[in-house]
Amino acid sequence: MKQNRIAYALAAAMIGTVALVGCKKKEEPVAAPPAAVEPAPAPAPMEPAPAVVSVTGVTLGNAVDAEQKVTTAATTFAPKDTIYASVATDGAANGATLASKWTFQDGQTVSEETKTLNTTGPGAATFSISKPDGLPAGKYKFEATLNGTSAGVTEFEVK
Repeated sequence: MKQNRIAYALAAAMIGTVALVGCKKKEEPVAAPPAAVEPAPAPAPMEPAPAVVSVTGVTLGNAVDAEQKVTTAATTFAPKDTIYASVATDGAANGATLASKWTFQDGQTVSEETKTLNTTGPGAATFSISKPDGLPAGKYKFEATLNGTSAGVTEFEVK
């Protein structure tokens, strides 16, 4: 009975020692535990906080500048226009997935594309659609998703 109490007391002391050692920045030597007591596993290292990035806006237009931003916003386009969607983001990301999906009024997917974001502040990514013989007239939707979650839907028309 006394040996069990001693073993439990030694085990508790060992766990406390391992926990304290794991929290210190400076490593200090730890005395080896008695042979009869198995050491407790070391605490798992803490993961860094996940990067936080968000979509702050989507702008459609028929031209973009060097910073991937639409020069003049529009919601109505000609069939032979190249239609750009500039997706503005802010925050830090290392490998976040930004995806686009363009759909026609009947639900048919016109185009899908995925980009990987590696950013530490405000930025923009551009997606586009066009057809040499012209897009069919009608209503369309552009949807941006960030890491699989919808970040907004923008509607537009081709006339």
